[in-house]
Amino acid sequence: MAAQIQIYGDGLLAEWVHEHLSEQYKVGRISNLEEVTIETELALVLHDAWYPSEHQKAEEKLRTLRIPWVMGFVMFGEGIIGPLVRPNKPGCSRCAELRRMTAGPEQQETWQLQMIMAEKGGIKRDAWSSRTGLLQMTLLLKNEVQKILNGNHTFLEEGIYITNLRTLINSSHIFLPDPKCPNCSPLPEDNPELAQIRLQSSPKINREGYRCRSMDEFKTVLVKDYLDFRTGVMNGKMQDVTLPFADVYVNMPLFGANEGVAGRSNSYEMSELTAILEGLERYCGIEPRGKKTVVHDSYQNIRDIALNPLRVGLHEKEQYEKPDFPFKPFLPNQPMNWVWGYSFLQERPVLVPELLAYYSLGHGEGFVYETSNGCALGGSLEEAIFHAIMEVVERDSFLLTWYAKLPLPKLDLRSSNDKELQLMVDRIRDVTGYDLHFYNSTMEHGIPSVWAVAKNRKSKGLNLICAAGANPDPVKAVKSTIYELAGMMYRHDEKLEENRKKYEGMLLDPFAVRNMDDHGMLYGLREAEERLSFILEDHRPLRTFAEEFKKTPENPDLKDDLQDILMRFRQLNLEVIVVDQTSPITKRNGLYCVKVIIPGMLPMTFGYHLTRLQGLERVLTVPKKLGFKEQPLSYAQLNPYPHPFP
Repeated sequence: MAAQIQIYGDGLLAEWVHEHLSEQYKVGRISNLEEVTIETELALVLHDAWYPSEHQKAEEKLRTLRIPWVMGFVMFGEGIIGPLVRPNKPGCSRCAELRRMTAGPEQQETWQLQMIMAEKGGIKRDAWSSRTGLLQMTLLLKNEVQKILNGNHTFLEEGIYITNLRTLINSSHIFLPDPKCPNCSPLPEDNPELAQIRLQSSPKINREGYRCRSMDEFKTVLVKDYLDFRTGVMNGKMQDVTLPFADVYVNMPLFGANEGVAGRSNSYEMSELTAILEGLERYCGIEPRGKKTVVHDSYQNIRDIALNPLRVGLHEKEQYEKPDFPFKPFLPNQPMNWVWGYSFLQERPVLVPELLAYYSLGHGEGFVYETSNGCALGGSLEEAIFHAIMEVVERDSFLLTWYAKLPLPKLDLRSSNDKELQLMVDRIRDVTGYDLHFYNSTMEHGIPSVWAVAKNRKSKGLNLICAAGANPDPVKAVKSTIYELAGMMYRHDEKLEENRKKYEGMLLDPFAVRNMDDHGMLYGLREAEERLSFILEDHRPLRTFAEEFKKTPENPDLKDDLQDILMRFRQLNLEVIVVDQTSPITKRNGLYCVKVIIPGMLPMTFGYHLTRLQGLERVLTVPKKLGFKEQPLSYAQLNPYPHPFP
């Protein structure tokens, strides 16, 4: 029996598609979406211009009738075809439009125009709707309709075609469903059962590493699924050939802003993949995209099953009292959003303030400034948790060293007996003119951590650059830190010279340090070097890796490494809480994202006014435990200057 196709819309595109498909199928024309019947196998919504309100009506009506449909229209000189919307699958017309507007040029203007056109109905015909261009769109639509009705795969399942009506060049673009889409989102409500974690076996690629999946597995999917200049979660990339290693930056478009993320390695291919993974981590960490937040209550009412916010460190009382401060004091009876996490110490799900679990939240209604600290992506849940813990440890050891002014043991990098590491050190020295100084910043938990300073031998450019790393294998910690240091060399040299007066003012007024870049730029000044004399002092003898670190365990399963680390924290009564941030767009490729919170450990903040130390007594007691101080410190004894973590 002939297929039933219904075409809704006016203009040449609808007319010609009807004419071409009628040669093979039974095709009807309707003037109102209410005329669509459940016998329809496929609906086409076609216009010579852009009618967003009509697309939304079609979305609502055809989803209710469970009829698949495809839209085609013209907008600003481009013909858009797709996607194929199926009523029982994520990925609808709204998802495609959201991706296209977010990733495309002039996103704000396009979005505002859509709002206006949704109210006024649209324009009758786009100026670039030429007969030749519309005919090309017609033939493309005919070809895809044949595939759909024959049961064959069509690119429109999760993609759209864009025809440049001036050049008649066609391009294809994959889009991913929006996890928060009100039309097709399948997100479950957040609940304690979903937060439950039972560690599973996660065999490692090799015994010396801490990854369970090879980058080779991701080569075929990362670029295809996530990087597209018109519809991608990330929409652009750039190679930086001025830096000593292969640096690739990808852009993650957000409404009103762009988030740049970088990947660094010894090859541009690997760096591009790393940058995409970093971008996916940011995507998952910005806001809940895997579960719907449903708990809104005060801590006072849920204290038996919730994390006490006072344990994560607060801002100074004087800061909260300032009229322009963006946060409010924590009030136990003030309702807020909560999400479920899992406490390994308590071995049960616990509620965590949403603003601590997702780092872009908090301004206006929150009580603290929270960054991406403790967020990580992995090829398994265990891998993600492992690396998230490493980041918390890295930041904590850096800040504790800074605030307590710990004279750390200086490492002899040549004693690592690692050829690649030595080549990296030599390249940095010969190509950039920086000398590398590394120190053992391992804290009482025993997880190897390093504090690094790159010292410029040249008269121009940033004088000092600081970074940190943590890994059960100290050599890997050093290598990852070198990549971080290399990524900051050269980049801000001109900025330092152009704004020298501004940064010199920060030497006198620490509250002038307002954002992430300011921290690094301040210590790019030679006048600031004396503030690091406690660690740069050269009279301490070099220490070998063998003297400073125990032999790295070589477990075949990442689960074993993770359980060993969790046991260390349990013995110190440090609670590891994991919030699963995994979204559908990462889970489709077996990628998991988590946020790890370890109450008591020092959280990284940027902007001197946003320092969070109140309530974190660990910064006062650990220096004595490690033998650096004879007595516990007081808050008054802590380093009063902005930290140098860039």
